Amino acid sequence: MSRITVLGSGAWGTAIALSLSRKGDHEVTLWSHRAETAEALNRSRENLHFLPGFPFPDSLKVVSDDALAVADAGILVCAVPSEFLRPTLTRMARHIHPGAVIVSATKGIEDHTFLRMSEVIESCLKKELAGNGADVAVGALSGPSFAQEVAAEMPTAVTVAFRDPAVAAQIQKEFSSPTLRLYTNDDVIGVEMGGALKNVIAIAAGVLAGLGLGQNSAAGLITRGIAEITRLAVAAGGQRETLAGLSGVGDLVLTCTGSLSRNRTVGFELGRGRKLPEILAGLDGKVAEGVRTTRAALGLARKLGVEMPITEQMELILDEGKDPKAAIRELMLRPGRDED
Repeated sequence: MSRITVLGSGAWGTAIALSLSRKGDHEVTLWSHRAETAEALNRSRENLHFLPGFPFPDSLKVVSDDALAVADAGILVCAVPSEFLRPTLTRMARHIHPGAVIVSATKGIEDHTFLRMSEVIESCLKKELAGNGADVAVGALSGPSFAQEVAAEMPTAVTVAFRDPAVAAQIQKEFSSPTLRLYTNDDVIGVEMGGALKNVIAIAAGVLAGLGLGQNSAAGLITRGIAEITRLAVAAGGQRETLAGLSGVGDLVLTCTGSLSRNRTVGFELGRGRKLPEILAGLDGKVAEGVRTTRAALGLARKLGVEMPITEQMELILDEGKDPKAAIRELMLRPGRDED
């Protein structure tokens, strides 16, 4: 029996914990950063705020104590929002034992450092474990997967990536179920970049929908969006083929078209003329990672010399309040070029 801890009691972390604990052959713990939240989850045996309607199996434990959460876990799943990942892992690193496997399920790029989430985790482990962190395998889980549908046991396919194929195969075996299918990959960079950058394009897709610009524009945006994502992912060291898979095209299509997408919702409201602070406040604690990722992605693109026109316009809308109609107009009036 594997001991697995999921870090982060938001919708996605809760959905993963539910999927794992329902299998019945794991000892699963869900960690929350606030003691009062953990107590409330244990009382209600349901995540009433982020994922209501899905009762916890009796075997699922919820804790807030760092050492209790991770000390005996052979597998850790990080579903902490990107802005809190570094402080969380820095604090927990000393409790993680060598030989553990860490699966990053957070989709984002860190501000200022432009590091992927697995790189953030590795940097925390290296600093806090004084070399022992090298024995901890760190990979990524990504793909088209709304938390609500995973919790509802609707068929879902995702990708798990580790540099060591044997570790990826281990996680594939441990996590797979009749409703959750995992494919393995050794391209951690490509898988993470696809998962992070699609949120930016999803905001743009929401803007188009909010402006009422139709299906032609949406299809064009998604297609040019995957080209933009692929350029940056390859420049960062990822493989082009990865972006044609579940963690690239698959996740992009879902997030750009699905009504459950928070990033698309943010864009939709921007297209309707609402202001970003008001929109984010209306999410009631839920996170739209694309808002933070847009700035970091553009910083990384400039560092690597990669052109990202959609991302540039989204940054102007999000950070400078640019009129969404003007942003779309500028995209359409860019000089002609060959399709890549």
